[in-house]
Amino acid sequence: MTVVGNVATQPDFKEAANGSAVSRFRLAATVRRWDRAREEWADAYTSFYTVWAWRMLAANVVASVSIGEPLIVQGKLRIQEQEREGKRWLSADIDAVSIGHDLTRGTSAFRRVSPARPLPVEPVRMAEAAGGGSGGTPQPVGAATAS
Repeated sequence: MTVVGNVATQPDFKEAANGSAVSRFRLAATVRRWDRAREEWADAYTSFYTVWAWRMLAANVVASVSIGEPLIVQGKLRIQEQEREGKRWLSADIDAVSIGHDLTRGTSAFRRVSPARPLPVEPVRMAEAAGGGSGGTPQPVGAATAS
């Protein structure tokens, strides 16, 4: 499902028991209706969703999203029924697959992030061989040397 709304709570960030990152926040989605009598748009009702993001999406949400910002959230809806203090409660959670700012209501600056990856062993050996191994000035792989 896809929901368009505003961030209602600051996203929090935790590490799950299995070691993966998880973030959650509340999203408020307000339905607007045309009021014929007043000839203007009016708010009807607001639905609140708890949005869950996992792994890299969780880290990016915490770095990018603040209270009040308009978002578009796409994911899987999960309705949960709970009983607290003798009363039944229903909660609507979204396991997010994708989250982005709603560009119909503002602008956003995108920055690509890439996870840190260790350098493979083989290119390091090739660089050492090209630079003479020991005592020489380290050379980038593929760098030309003066003869």
